[in-house]
Amino acid sequence: MHLGPPVFAQLFAPIHPQQFARIADRFPLPRASRTLSAWEHFLAMAFAQVTFRESLRDLVVCLEARPTLRYHLGFRHPVARSTLAEANESRDWRVFAALAEHLMGRARRLYAHEPTGLAQIESIYALDASIIDLSFALCPWANWTGRDAAVKLHTLLDLRGNIPALVRISEAEQFETAFFRELPFEAGSYYLVDRGYQDFGTFHRMKRQGAFFVTRAKCNVRFSVIAARPVDKTSGLRCDQTVYLASKAAGRLYPEALRRIRYYDQDHQLSLVFWTNQFELPALTIAELYRQRWQVELFFKWIKYNLRLRCFLGLSFNAVRIQLWSAIAVYTLVAIAKKQWALSHSMHQILQVLSVSAFEQVPLATLFKQEVPDEAITALPIQLSFNDI
Repeated sequence: MHLGPPVFAQLFAPIHPQQFARIADRFPLPRASRTLSAWEHFLAMAFAQVTFRESLRDLVVCLEARPTLRYHLGFRHPVARSTLAEANESRDWRVFAALAEHLMGRARRLYAHEPTGLAQIESIYALDASIIDLSFALCPWANWTGRDAAVKLHTLLDLRGNIPALVRISEAEQFETAFFRELPFEAGSYYLVDRGYQDFGTFHRMKRQGAFFVTRAKCNVRFSVIAARPVDKTSGLRCDQTVYLASKAAGRLYPEALRRIRYYDQDHQLSLVFWTNQFELPALTIAELYRQRWQVELFFKWIKYNLRLRCFLGLSFNAVRIQLWSAIAVYTLVAIAKKQWALSHSMHQILQVLSVSAFEQVPLATLFKQEVPDEAITALPIQLSFNDI
């Protein structure tokens, strides 16, 4: 008796087969595999992320452990390790990138009305990049410093739900400003960027398009103060100024006035200086707004801790990109499941439950309905000391 689709298949239900077929047709293989379609390839890589498989051998053994349910997961044929390895080398990574971007757009629509943390601001984006370490001995093509190998994950994070809005994967040596310069900007939105993205030409383009930026200032930028507003120094603020860039080169790139705010963080004993083109919000709100940029750092920490980004199932740049895009797709699918089923659990809790329930044939929502009663939670016994042994 068929009990319904497994939990793993329910997680991937938001991906319509025709939509995926259209994506795969845009990047055809010179010689298509008869036993591993593009859909099965994606499912295998996503299954490795959900169930924490760290090698192709582990992945294949896990799938073969339940052959009667493998078909219901979406696999029409047994998955061979050699076939999967060949697919990681030859299948175009852009199939996985296009699918992840489609899911990112869908998730952002679901979270479009989520609060940003600041009542007067509706749309906030945080931009940053993170290094994904690789083995220099196994991946010499990713040579970064002569002794280290890595790739760089650039992410523009929508803070409404912490959903990636734009992702790029590049060589580790690529500068952040190269990605920053190609970004499209939304009028009325706020973009929070670190000092590594300081590019006054891009900042001016952002202003012309009606967007706002908040960034930390580098210490070598020369400026002239034309106006200063009073601040409450008990709140941590030290100054709120209107300035013009004094350097001729910088002045040509950004010929208009900027707002300069200095804030002292008492908790960390750190003085922070911000540049922004927003003159209407209170200075303390600008400082609090930049604090929200930490969400993109938490995003990087989450995917590195909860997804398989340390043990790679292929050694080429193509295989690494496939695995990274598969991880982003799984993150987005978990976020979609959390919203669609109105789950109160954290993303970490949801993924942990899915990892041990992938083959179970129960409705996904029922996995999270049973709560542990308070009386069932007992204190841990006192740990023995060395003298008690």
